[in-house]
Amino acid sequence: MTSADIRQSFLDFFKEKEHTIVPSASILPQSPGLLFTNAGMNQFVPYFLGTEKAPYDPPRATDTQKCIRAGG
Repeated sequence: MTSADIRQSFLDFFKEKEHTIVPSASILPQSPGLLFTNAGMNQFVPYFLGTEKAPYDPPRATDTQKCIRAGG
């Protein structure tokens, strides 16, 4: 099984559970308090905080997030 197969299996699992598949967020964050996007959930913060309504119906989403390794 390749990494692409694993990624697709992950997305398929959540799609079957009525999640909307959204694109990976930019590694450059929208939040000025972050140097880079450090988690796949960062793009959903406004929905978690209730400052914006999720544009998905039902309000469920999944993604696979690009990442960089900065050390450690």
